[in-house]
Amino acid sequence: MNITDLRPAEGSKQSANFRRGRGHGSGNGKTAGKGHKGQKARSGAPRIGFEGGQMPLYRRLPKRGFKNRNTKDIVSVNVSMLEKFEDGAEVTIERMLENGIISNPRDGVKILGNGELTKKLNVKANAFSASAVEKIQALGGTAEVI
Repeated sequence: MNITDLRPAEGSKQSANFRRGRGHGSGNGKTAGKGHKGQKARSGAPRIGFEGGQMPLYRRLPKRGFKNRNTKDIVSVNVSMLEKFEDGAEVTIERMLENGIISNPRDGVKILGNGELTKKLNVKANAFSASAVEKIQALGGTAEVI
């Protein structure tokens, strides 16, 4: 058994439009799944993260530095990894995924010049380092930015 095989028990999940509070016969009548009394049984229950007036955890923890929300997560691939391809092949992001060189392209793929390349390849990626372009073109290949 793998973690990918795990599923909820049959009948344990109900749709979002499940009608609560429509009598005992519905299986969710009377208290409509909210239990008996208490703050969470009533309307206006506290928002998520509210700790009863105590300073909430997300405010107690220190925040350091600047978190840029526009940052890009670029996957780097060295030219030595491209040796897996046959001579004269066209290397695209899809082909790299198929060959297991990358597992998730995220926001883009950049080819770096670390290692040796012995085959003529036509590489298409989002970015290239200057040394990678030099090594690819030295063998007669092309480095195309997509």
